Amino acid sequence: MRRAAVLGTAGTLIAGTLIAGAVIVPASGAEGGQDRGKAEARGVKIAAARAAKKGIDWKDCPADWELPKPIQCGWVSVPVDYTKPNGRSIKIAVDRVGHTGAAGERQGALLYNPGGPGGSGMRFPLRVTTKNPLWTKTSKAYDFVGFDPRGVGRSAPISCMDPQEFVKAPKLDPVPDDEADKRAQRKLAKEYADGCQDRSDAMLPHMTTPNVARDLDVIRAALGEKKLNFLGVSYGTYIGGVYATLFPGHVRRMIVDSVVNPSREKIWYQANLDQDVAFEMRWDDWKAWVAKNDAAYHIGNTPQKVQKAWEKLRATAKKKPIGGVVGPAELLGFFQSAPYYDQAWTQVASVWSKYRAGDEQALVDAAGPDLSDTAGNIAAENGTAVYTAVECADAKWPTSWAKWDRDNTRLHRDYPFLTWSNAWLNLPCATWSGPQYTPLEVGTGKSLPPVLIVQATRDAATPYEGAVELHKRLTGSRLITEKDAGSHGVTGLVNACINDRVDTYLLKGTVDARDVTCSPHATPKPASASAATKHADDLPPVRH
Repeated sequence: MRRAAVLGTAGTLIAGTLIAGAVIVPASGAEGGQDRGKAEARGVKIAAARAAKKGIDWKDCPADWELPKPIQCGWVSVPVDYTKPNGRSIKIAVDRVGHTGAAGERQGALLYNPGGPGGSGMRFPLRVTTKNPLWTKTSKAYDFVGFDPRGVGRSAPISCMDPQEFVKAPKLDPVPDDEADKRAQRKLAKEYADGCQDRSDAMLPHMTTPNVARDLDVIRAALGEKKLNFLGVSYGTYIGGVYATLFPGHVRRMIVDSVVNPSREKIWYQANLDQDVAFEMRWDDWKAWVAKNDAAYHIGNTPQKVQKAWEKLRATAKKKPIGGVVGPAELLGFFQSAPYYDQAWTQVASVWSKYRAGDEQALVDAAGPDLSDTAGNIAAENGTAVYTAVECADAKWPTSWAKWDRDNTRLHRDYPFLTWSNAWLNLPCATWSGPQYTPLEVGTGKSLPPVLIVQATRDAATPYEGAVELHKRLTGSRLITEKDAGSHGVTGLVNACINDRVDTYLLKGTVDARDVTCSPHATPKPASASAATKHADDLPPVRH
C-alpha cells in the first residue's frame, strides 16, 4: 500500500483489510438496511448471470497500458448500485495471461488484488511473462487475472483534486508546531473532502469494500469460473474476507497475505492508530539494520545515532526544502518505504548515504515530485482518491476534532514516525458528506473451504493481530506466521517455508494439519552508496 503525498503531508494508506460480513447497514441508521442487503444480493446474482452469458471479449491490450503480448485485456460491466442491477453501470478493466501447462493441468483463473484501497492488479500477469520463479509452478495450472477495482485506473476512475496540484511540493510539515499548523491541516482535509464530492459525487456512495467484493463475483462469472481462486495482499485481504462472507459457497482457493484487522471496532479509525504503533517498531528495526551496516552507509553505528541523523535531515528540510521541493512531508513519503518493505531497505539507505556524501540530487529524484510525469501523477492522485472514498464510506468516523487531536497527540509522544501524517491523510473522513456505512461482520461458518492466511509478526502496515483475528473468524482457515520478520506482502518474498506451502495449497488445495511458524526470510544485504539505486516507483505499492 503506497503512502502518497496528499493534503499537505505525506499520507499513509492503511494496508489491506478483510471486510467480510453480513449486510451493509447505513451508518445513519437509515431505514431499509436489511432490505437493501437483500436487494444487493439479488442484484449481484442478476449481474453475475448476465456476465456469465456475455463473457469477456479478450483482445491485445492497448499500447499505452504497457501490458505486452501474450497478455490480453477486456472489460466486465457491473452495476454502480447493486440494488439497481438494471440501472447505471460501469466497466471494470481486466487482463489475463493463460496458464503455461498442458490443457489437463489447468485449474482455473487466479485473481489478484495488491491492496490499497486504490491499488491496481493489472500487472499481475507479468509475473508469468517475466518468469518470476516464485510463480512458475502455480502458473502452469492457473490463468493469472488482474483487474482495476471500481474507481481505480481504467475502471471508472474517480478523482478528488487536480493531479498536478496533488503532487506539488513541498507540502506542509505533517508534525504540527502549534494550533495554527493544525488549523491549516484541518482546512486542507476539509477542502480535500469537498473536492471528492465535487469531482466524484455520483460514485462516492458506492465506493465500498462490499461492492468491490460483489464486482469480484461478477468478474468470476464473466470468466466462466464456477468458483473463485483469489490472492489478496494488504487491503486485498479485506476484499477477500468480505467476499468469503458474502459468497462462501463461491470460494475454491483463497490466500490472504498481510491482513488488516477485520474487527468492526478497528475499521477504519482504530486500525490507523494501531498502524502508527507498528510503524514505529519497524522503523526501529530498519535503524538497527542501518547501524549494523554503517561501513556501507556511514549514517550512524547505533540506532540512536541513525535516529539523530534522521532528525537532523528532517530539520534541515524543514528549514529549507532540499532542492526546493523536499521538505519533511516528502522525506517521510520516501523513507516510509523502509518500514513497509525490506526490499526498500537498501534503496532508502543508499539514497540517504549519497545525500550525506554531497549528492543532493539523488534525494530530490527519489523523494520529490516529477511534474512531467502526468500519467504517473494522475495514477497517484486517483489512488489516494479511491483510498479516501472507500475508507470514508466503509465505516463511521469520529466527527469530533477534539477526539482526533487527543488520540494523535497521545500517540505522537511515543510513536512519532507516522502518527500525524496518518491522521491528516484520514481526516477528510471526519467531514465526509457521502454516506458512511456500518462495517460488515467478518466471519463464516463451515461452508467455506480452508483459507490460507500468511503474515509476518512485525508487519508495520498490517499489524500481526489482524491475521490472528481473521483466523478466528474464518472457520477452517490455516495461519502461516513468518516469525521475527516484518516485510509487508509475504508471498512475494523468497522463503521456502512459505513459498512451498503456497504452491501446495494452490495446486492441491491442501493445508497443514495445524498452524505453521516459519523462520524469517533473508535480511537484505547492504548496497554501497555508489551502487545504482532504483526509484521508489519500482518498489511494490506502499498503499495501506
